Amino acid sequence: MIKINQGIIKKIYGARPRTAHKYDFGSLLIIGGGELYTGSPTLAGLAAFRSGVDMVQIIAPERAANIIAGFSPDLAAYPLAGKILTKDNLSSLFFLTEAIKEAAPDKAAVLIGGGLGRSQETKEAVSAYLKKIDIRAVVDADAIHALADLSHEDWAGIRKKNFIFTPHSYEFSLLTGRKVEGLSLEEKAIIVKEEAKKRGTILLKGKEDIISDGQEIAVNRSGSVYLTVGGTGDTLAGIAAGLLAQGLNPFLAAQGAAFINGKAGETAAQEKGPGLLASDLIECIPKVVSRK
Repeated sequence: MIKINQGIIKKIYGARPRTAHKYDFGSLLIIGGGELYTGSPTLAGLAAFRSGVDMVQIIAPERAANIIAGFSPDLAAYPLAGKILTKDNLSSLFFLTEAIKEAAPDKAAVLIGGGLGRSQETKEAVSAYLKKIDIRAVVDADAIHALADLSHEDWAGIRKKNFIFTPHSYEFSLLTGRKVEGLSLEEKAIIVKEEAKKRGTILLKGKEDIISDGQEIAVNRSGSVYLTVGGTGDTLAGIAAGLLAQGLNPFLAAQGAAFINGKAGETAAQEKGPGLLASDLIECIPKVVSRK
């Protein structure tokens, strides 16, 4: 079992060549947000930028996209027709997915799920999208709920792609049908490895994050009791997707994201304590990734 520590930063970040240019360090598309939720893709996008990715584009239903675009000049947001994501929007999703692959053929990734909502229409759109795409991706939050509805046969179009699934314990039970609450670390690790072998890389979030690609298991213990605040799962997903877009394999990207998110949370908690916000964590990411 791999115990993740500060050494992972050296594995992830090396010296950048002076000849580097835009998209050499990745292009990320975030699909998220809805009529009620706009913070999730915003936090994920900013965390991804802080992880070192070159470009982040967000595609969301119109109201969410307009709010996101006005939140930060760093974020490019594209509005979808309608109040929620539906199959009518799939052509736009596929178009932008191909666009980021064209801009950075070997350095492109997608993050999907945060804030999308759980209507049946949205779940069907998410499942249809994930079945068709051929790109590295992080599957988070509401996208996990969408996949929970799939039959064993439906999973054939998704299984063993270059995806990272980022469930907490309840979402893990929805995704796999197996409960891990109350089990020991060792028992959880065995189950995560077994399920990762069927599906792809899994990052089970918790007091101790457990990551497996179906072959190896890694455990991350960085973090703070104050990371219970809303939005820190979004920052974790954003970092993971940002690292994927920079060319890391899913297993290493998931390990790096868990460690960086936890350490940034520890750093922010030293000053903010119970007043910590996910946006405070984002500002601490550069302090973590620059420590080698």
